[in-house]
Amino acid sequence: MHTFHPSIIREYDIRGIIDETLFPADARAIGQAFGTIVRRAGGTKVAVGYDGRVSSPLLAAAVAEGLRAAGVTVYAVGLGPTPMLYFAAYTLPVDGGIMITGSHNPGNHNGFKIVHKRKAFFGEQIKEISKLSSSGDLESGVGDLVEHPIFDDYIARLLEEVQFKDAGLKVVWDAGNGAAGDAMTTLCAALPGQHKLLFADIDGTFPNHHPDPTVPENLVDLRAAVAEMGADLGIAFDGDGDRIGLVDSEGEILWGDQIMLLLARDILKDKPGATIIADVKASQVLFSEIEKAGGNPIMWKTGHSHIKSKMIETGAPFAGEMSAHLFFADRYYGYDDALYAAVRVLNIVAGTGQSLAEFRKSLPVVVNTPELRFDCAEERKFAVVAEVAERLAARKADVVAVDGVRVNTADGWWLLRASNTQAVLVARCEASTPEGLDRLKAQLAAQLAESKVDLPG
Repeated sequence: MHTFHPSIIREYDIRGIIDETLFPADARAIGQAFGTIVRRAGGTKVAVGYDGRVSSPLLAAAVAEGLRAAGVTVYAVGLGPTPMLYFAAYTLPVDGGIMITGSHNPGNHNGFKIVHKRKAFFGEQIKEISKLSSSGDLESGVGDLVEHPIFDDYIARLLEEVQFKDAGLKVVWDAGNGAAGDAMTTLCAALPGQHKLLFADIDGTFPNHHPDPTVPENLVDLRAAVAEMGADLGIAFDGDGDRIGLVDSEGEILWGDQIMLLLARDILKDKPGATIIADVKASQVLFSEIEKAGGNPIMWKTGHSHIKSKMIETGAPFAGEMSAHLFFADRYYGYDDALYAAVRVLNIVAGTGQSLAEFRKSLPVVVNTPELRFDCAEERKFAVVAEVAERLAARKADVVAVDGVRVNTADGWWLLRASNTQAVLVARCEASTPEGLDRLKAQLAAQLAESKVDLPG
């Protein structure tokens, strides 16, 4: 029987701080519990991969030990980005996969992303791992260990997607010393054009900048290198290579919903009328422009597992989140892969002749806040959103309630939702004018004050 620190069992994955809330014994217990789930569903094999954090090889070995103790054969696919593990889970004769990764979190954090039967494993399924471990209701056996490096096959699959030859593109790439570094280097060596690589060495201490491309300060080096090279664009990755960042030739950042629109328009040329899914934090511009391009936009819950499940349900060829998780079922497997997304972006830029800067400047102008975060106790955060929803219903407000409350007004919209991973409320506002944005922010602040949520001074 094994008990986990309560903070590490999350909605979408399992995550903790090494030697504080997460230990190798936890990794072994996760392996045996997941192995139990796999075996009871008729499976016998699981792929295991790991990122470049200092603690990752040890945790990978412990997970493999736990899986084998449940009688499961482990396919050890090695060091690489999370999408490489997903690729293994979708293409090898396995029943699931576990990726040891701390994603974009600080170097002393780590965790586990899990796939079962080629589907996201989350929510109640993750809680089942905790229940099985604490009860001791586990399968036992002696599973094999198969060393099965998949790096070369993964790169070959990415290269299959390349549609441009001698477009003369100049591109700067920044892996942020994350797990995508080796794959980025190998991919770029085979691509046409000129490519400058930043921080490609995998280093789990992240000595140059934090590996989260959605935070502007982490893109300072990339923007400078794009200007110095006179590059067409810059591409950045998060710590485990499942989220992308883009910078255009003018050094401007393209945000997640703008990248989604670029890709969605391209997909809709081949698949008119297709369903495109985006999370509730995305700009209204995205949903309106998808409709204009002949697509069927669906607004859905934030969280990669929710999005993947909705894609399967609706048959959508493409989906994305503001956090720049981009999911391709169009010509690919339906999971989020930033290296694959990068190739698709380069195909568009090379094939259309429209630069990223021209694309960005062609979009309708809106003003919006970044993601706003308000501290709120874990046991209170969902109740606050429910209170706000009740008051808005009484006032007959125009509300979309797929994930928290997204309130539409004549000025634009504002959103309030409870984070699934932290003790915070998350908010965002978007309007057509600065004055409208001020009014939306005031409405949001009034609702938070009414529910006695402390606002920053």
